[in-house]
Amino acid sequence: MTHSDLPAYMAHLGAAARAASSAMAAAPTAAKNAALNSLAQRLRQAGDALQSANAADLAAARAAGLAEPLVDRLKLTPAVIETVAQGCEQIAAMPDPVGEITGLKRRPSGISVGQMRVPLGVFGMIYESRPNVTIEAASLAIKSGNACILRGGSEALNSNLALWHLVQAALSDAGLPPEAVQLVETTDRAAVGQLITMPAFVDVIIPRGGKGLIERISAEAQVPVIKHLDGNCHVYVDAEIDLEQALKVTDNAKTQKYSPCNAAESLLVHVAQAGVFLPRIGNLFAAKGVQMRCCPRAAALLGARAGVTRASEADWDTEYLAPIISIKVVDDLDEAIAHINLHGSHHTDAILTTHHPSAMRFLREVDSASVMVNTSTRFADGFEYGLGAEIGISTDKFHARGPVGLDGLTSLKWVVLGQGEVRA
Repeated sequence: MTHSDLPAYMAHLGAAARAASSAMAAAPTAAKNAALNSLAQRLRQAGDALQSANAADLAAARAAGLAEPLVDRLKLTPAVIETVAQGCEQIAAMPDPVGEITGLKRRPSGISVGQMRVPLGVFGMIYESRPNVTIEAASLAIKSGNACILRGGSEALNSNLALWHLVQAALSDAGLPPEAVQLVETTDRAAVGQLITMPAFVDVIIPRGGKGLIERISAEAQVPVIKHLDGNCHVYVDAEIDLEQALKVTDNAKTQKYSPCNAAESLLVHVAQAGVFLPRIGNLFAAKGVQMRCCPRAAALLGARAGVTRASEADWDTEYLAPIISIKVVDDLDEAIAHINLHGSHHTDAILTTHHPSAMRFLREVDSASVMVNTSTRFADGFEYGLGAEIGISTDKFHARGPVGLDGLTSLKWVVLGQGEVRA
């Protein structure tokens, strides 16, 4: 099948994935684990070949003028390869969610009713830059009993092809269909348009990339999309706090790494703590070159420190992914919750407090996928949550919400067990 006839090529991938999904749904846990452990071994053995393929992508990216931070995301270093190999082994060691029956209850009629966890079927994954996502998506698909069609960025095609061939070989090693994980081999952007409009073959689309990519896919897809558009995450410092703990957590949430979607982008401080807390966190931020875009009250308390400017209205809605943070002084918990629900992206928000009722109100009333008490927003991550890995973060409210791991790639169906009961 040639790539020149794109609709036919994509339909071929879809039909093969749909056929493979039936075999994967029925695959025994031992076979899925064998495929994952084989993949880990093959990744370690293929270091030189992977480095060669990756070098071609890196050279082409630099020649095309790709920004160095984006080039850095492309790198398949030995450490990255070892990390994804360990990820495969960790997923193999996790319980298999497929076939688990929960909530089984005996009804007055004599029947027993519960729910069974089953694979979604076929998911399409559209992602940019990082080739390690190829292995993360493939390994989660294998363990969750799904088939998947992967469409990575054109800048990582050589790396993704090399990784994908290892995945298919590992599936064959375990007696599973290699078509269960497929890679779109063309860089034609129209392939994305085809993939997201094939409801006969694809059950769900998972985009992982910039806001523009996700907005386009959400607008044009003819199948459900598991998505988050941005990560405007908040830290709220309450009226009663452990000051040293609050400084440590706020600093980590913002500066541990600037580019992830779970880094804090906005800081809210209760007026009762602002006079003590803001000068000290301002010193920490200024020392690290963090720009602070402040409301008038925060600006007055931070004074002439380097990087302090007045916030615009747009700053409250902005995901910076950079050493910039918006800062606002609030009068009470009500104002903090209202601000977060209005301006946040429903990704991850944290309260720092020693007042238990405030913590409980924040957990109940902040409308986000992850809500935290006295810890860094940087923990909003599938690995940190014990999911083994994540396919992405969802800020949707239906099906999966927050980090999407194995359970997020499954659904529930009702099962009814009886012994000959009939309805009166």
